[in-house]
Amino acid sequence: MKYLSPFYDTFYNAMASIWPMLLLFVIILIVIRFAKLIINKEKFVFFKDFYTLLFILYMLALYYLLLSTENATAYGTNLIPFKEMTRYSTGSRGFFYNVIGNIALFIPFGYFVSNYIKANKTHQIVLISIISSLTAELIQFKIGRAFDVDDIILNTVGAIIGFLCYLFINYIKEKLPKKLQNNIFYNILAILVLIIIILVFYFMWGNR
Repeated sequence: MKYLSPFYDTFYNAMASIWPMLLLFVIILIVIRFAKLIINKEKFVFFKDFYTLLFILYMLALYYLLLSTENATAYGTNLIPFKEMTRYSTGSRGFFYNVIGNIALFIPFGYFVSNYIKANKTHQIVLISIISSLTAELIQFKIGRAFDVDDIILNTVGAIIGFLCYLFINYIKEKLPKKLQNNIFYNILAILVLIIIILVFYFMWGNR
Protein backbone atom coordinates (compact mmCIF):
# COMPACT_ATOMS: atom_id res chain seq x y z
CA MET A 1 0.00 0.00 0.00
CA LYS A 2 2.94 2.35 0.56
CA TYR A 3 3.49 2.47 -3.22
CA LEU A 4 0.01 3.92 -3.65
CA SER A 5 0.75 6.87 -1.37
CA PRO A 6 1.84 9.28 -4.17
CA PHE A 7 -1.36 8.60 -6.10
CA TYR A 8 -3.40 8.77 -2.89
CA ASP A 9 -1.75 12.04 -1.85
CA THR A 10 -2.33 13.60 -5.27
CA PHE A 11 -6.00 12.62 -5.21
CA TYR A 12 -6.42 13.85 -1.63
CA ASN A 13 -4.72 17.17 -2.36
CA ALA A 14 -6.80 17.64 -5.49
CA MET A 15 -10.05 17.02 -3.63
CA ALA A 16 -8.95 19.26 -0.78
CA SER A 17 -8.32 22.06 -3.30
CA ILE A 18 -11.42 21.77 -5.44
CA TRP A 19 -14.12 20.68 -2.99
CA PRO A 20 -15.55 24.25 -2.73
CA MET A 21 -15.96 24.33 -6.52
CA LEU A 22 -17.46 20.84 -6.61
CA LEU A 23 -19.88 21.65 -3.78
CA LEU A 24 -20.96 24.85 -5.52
CA PHE A 25 -21.60 22.98 -8.79
CA VAL A 26 -23.50 20.19 -7.01
CA ILE A 27 -25.88 22.59 -5.27
CA ILE A 28 -26.46 24.77 -8.33
CA LEU A 29 -27.02 21.81 -10.66
CA ILE A 30 -29.37 20.08 -8.24
CA VAL A 31 -31.42 23.25 -7.75
CA ILE A 32 -31.63 23.88 -11.50
CA ARG A 33 -32.51 20.25 -12.22
CA PHE A 34 -35.30 20.09 -9.63
CA ALA A 35 -36.66 23.44 -10.86
CA LYS A 36 -36.81 21.99 -14.39
CA LEU A 37 -38.52 18.83 -13.13
CA ILE A 38 -41.16 20.81 -11.25
CA ILE A 39 -41.81 23.47 -13.89
CA ASN A 40 -42.00 21.01 -16.79
CA LYS A 41 -43.58 18.22 -14.72
CA GLU A 42 -40.93 15.77 -15.85
CA LYS A 43 -40.43 12.33 -14.36
CA PHE A 44 -37.47 12.02 -12.01
CA VAL A 45 -35.19 9.08 -12.78
CA PHE A 46 -32.54 8.90 -10.07
CA PHE A 47 -29.77 7.05 -11.93
CA LYS A 48 -29.89 9.31 -15.00
CA ASP A 49 -29.55 12.52 -13.00
CA PHE A 50 -26.99 10.94 -10.65
CA TYR A 51 -24.71 9.78 -13.48
CA THR A 52 -25.02 13.12 -15.27
CA LEU A 53 -24.01 14.95 -12.11
CA LEU A 54 -21.21 12.48 -11.43
CA PHE A 55 -19.86 12.90 -14.96
CA ILE A 56 -19.81 16.70 -14.65
CA LEU A 57 -17.98 16.51 -11.32
CA TYR A 58 -15.55 13.95 -12.75
CA MET A 59 -14.73 16.23 -15.68
CA LEU A 60 -14.08 19.13 -13.31
CA ALA A 61 -11.75 16.97 -11.22
CA LEU A 62 -10.09 15.64 -14.39
CA TYR A 63 -9.45 19.18 -15.58
CA TYR A 64 -7.77 20.05 -12.30
CA LEU A 65 -5.61 16.92 -12.25
CA LEU A 66 -4.53 17.22 -15.88
CA LEU A 67 -4.13 20.95 -16.38
CA SER A 68 -3.42 22.53 -13.02
CA THR A 69 0.23 23.61 -12.76
CA GLU A 70 0.02 22.82 -9.05
CA ASN A 71 -0.04 19.12 -9.91
CA ALA A 72 2.87 19.22 -12.36
CA THR A 73 5.22 16.29 -11.82
CA ALA A 74 7.23 16.49 -15.06
CA TYR A 75 8.28 18.93 -17.75
CA GLY A 76 9.57 18.45 -21.30
CA THR A 77 8.54 16.36 -24.29
CA ASN A 78 8.46 12.62 -24.97
CA LEU A 79 7.43 11.54 -28.47
CA ILE A 80 8.75 7.97 -28.22
CA PRO A 81 5.98 5.46 -27.36
CA PHE A 82 6.58 3.32 -24.26
CA LYS A 83 9.79 5.17 -23.38
CA GLU A 84 8.58 6.65 -20.09
CA MET A 85 6.26 3.89 -18.92
CA THR A 86 8.92 1.17 -19.34
CA ARG A 87 11.54 2.93 -17.28
CA TYR A 88 9.58 2.19 -14.09
CA SER A 89 9.96 -1.25 -12.52
CA THR A 90 6.67 -3.06 -11.99
CA GLY A 91 5.42 -2.45 -8.47
CA SER A 92 7.51 0.67 -7.88
CA ARG A 93 6.09 3.97 -6.67
CA GLY A 94 6.68 5.53 -10.08
CA PHE A 95 4.88 2.62 -11.77
CA PHE A 96 1.78 3.02 -9.61
CA TYR A 97 1.74 6.79 -9.89
CA ASN A 98 2.60 7.32 -13.56
CA VAL A 99 1.39 4.11 -15.21
CA ILE A 100 -1.50 2.82 -13.09
CA GLY A 101 -2.51 6.38 -12.24
CA ASN A 102 -2.83 7.46 -15.88
CA ILE A 103 -4.85 4.34 -16.68
CA ALA A 104 -7.17 4.71 -13.68
CA LEU A 105 -7.73 8.39 -14.44
CA PHE A 106 -9.51 7.59 -17.73
CA ILE A 107 -11.52 4.51 -16.69
CA PRO A 108 -14.51 6.66 -15.62
CA PHE A 109 -14.10 8.64 -18.86
CA GLY A 110 -14.41 5.45 -20.90
CA TYR A 111 -17.48 4.33 -19.00
CA PHE A 112 -19.34 7.65 -19.00
CA VAL A 113 -18.67 8.39 -22.67
CA SER A 114 -19.56 4.83 -23.73
CA ASN A 115 -22.82 5.07 -21.81
CA TYR A 116 -23.63 8.47 -23.30
CA ILE A 117 -22.97 7.58 -26.94
CA LYS A 118 -24.10 3.95 -26.50
CA ALA A 119 -20.79 2.74 -27.90
CA ASN A 120 -20.68 -0.80 -29.26
CA LYS A 121 -17.25 -0.84 -30.92
CA THR A 122 -13.85 -0.40 -29.28
CA HIS A 123 -12.58 2.00 -31.95
CA GLN A 124 -15.35 4.46 -31.09
CA ILE A 125 -14.12 5.06 -27.55
CA VAL A 126 -10.46 4.78 -28.64
CA LEU A 127 -10.86 7.66 -31.11
CA ILE A 128 -12.63 9.90 -28.59
CA SER A 129 -10.07 9.05 -25.91
CA ILE A 130 -7.08 9.80 -28.15
CA ILE A 131 -8.52 13.16 -29.21
CA SER A 132 -9.34 14.10 -25.60
CA SER A 133 -6.00 12.98 -24.17
CA LEU A 134 -4.02 14.54 -27.03
CA THR A 135 -5.82 17.83 -26.46
CA ALA A 136 -4.95 17.70 -22.76
CA GLU A 137 -1.29 16.94 -23.54
CA LEU A 138 -1.06 19.82 -26.02
CA ILE A 139 -2.56 22.21 -23.48
CA GLN A 140 -0.16 20.90 -20.83
CA PHE A 141 2.76 21.61 -23.16
CA LYS A 142 1.40 25.08 -23.90
CA ILE A 143 1.20 25.99 -20.21
CA GLY A 144 4.71 24.75 -19.52
CA ARG A 145 4.12 21.17 -18.43
CA ALA A 146 5.16 17.92 -20.10
CA PHE A 147 3.91 16.45 -23.36
CA ASP A 148 4.17 12.68 -23.10
CA VAL A 149 2.86 10.34 -25.78
CA ASP A 150 2.86 7.56 -23.18
CA ASP A 151 0.19 9.43 -21.24
CA ILE A 152 -2.04 9.32 -24.31
CA ILE A 153 -1.47 5.57 -24.65
CA LEU A 154 -2.17 4.90 -20.97
CA ASN A 155 -5.23 7.16 -20.92
CA THR A 156 -6.59 5.30 -23.94
CA VAL A 157 -6.04 1.96 -22.19
CA GLY A 158 -7.99 3.30 -19.22
CA ALA A 159 -10.83 4.44 -21.50
CA ILE A 160 -10.95 0.97 -23.09
CA ILE A 161 -11.25 -0.60 -19.62
CA GLY A 162 -14.10 1.82 -18.91
CA PHE A 163 -15.76 0.75 -22.18
CA LEU A 164 -15.42 -2.91 -21.17
CA CYS A 165 -17.00 -2.09 -17.78
CA TYR A 166 -19.90 -0.51 -19.66
CA LEU A 167 -20.35 -3.65 -21.78
CA PHE A 168 -20.09 -5.88 -18.71
CA ILE A 169 -22.75 -3.95 -16.81
CA ASN A 170 -25.08 -4.12 -19.81
CA TYR A 171 -24.41 -7.85 -20.09
CA ILE A 172 -25.35 -8.35 -16.42
CA LYS A 173 -28.54 -6.36 -16.92
CA GLU A 174 -29.58 -8.57 -19.84
CA LYS A 175 -29.13 -11.69 -17.68
CA LEU A 176 -31.31 -10.35 -14.88
CA PRO A 177 -35.01 -11.23 -14.50
CA LYS A 178 -37.21 -9.08 -16.71
CA LYS A 179 -38.61 -7.27 -13.68
CA LEU A 180 -35.14 -5.88 -13.00
CA GLN A 181 -34.31 -5.06 -16.63
CA ASN A 182 -35.47 -1.50 -16.23
CA ASN A 183 -34.70 1.58 -14.15
CA ILE A 184 -34.65 -0.46 -10.93
CA PHE A 185 -31.34 -2.13 -11.84
CA TYR A 186 -29.65 1.15 -12.70
CA ASN A 187 -31.08 2.88 -9.65
CA ILE A 188 -29.69 0.14 -7.40
CA LEU A 189 -26.33 0.39 -9.17
CA ALA A 190 -26.31 4.17 -8.76
CA ILE A 191 -27.06 3.85 -5.04
CA LEU A 192 -24.19 1.37 -4.64
CA VAL A 193 -21.83 3.75 -6.45
CA LEU A 194 -22.97 6.60 -4.20
CA ILE A 195 -22.35 4.50 -1.08
CA ILE A 196 -18.87 3.56 -2.33
CA ILE A 197 -18.02 7.22 -3.00
CA ILE A 198 -19.21 8.23 0.47
CA LEU A 199 -17.15 5.45 2.09
CA VAL A 200 -14.03 6.36 0.10
CA PHE A 201 -14.22 9.99 1.15
CA TYR A 202 -15.09 9.05 4.73
CA PHE A 203 -12.05 6.81 5.15
CA MET A 204 -9.82 9.20 3.21
CA TRP A 205 -10.58 12.20 5.38
CA GLY A 206 -10.90 10.07 8.50
CA ASN A 207 -7.28 8.92 8.13
CA ARG A 208 -5.98 12.47 7.88
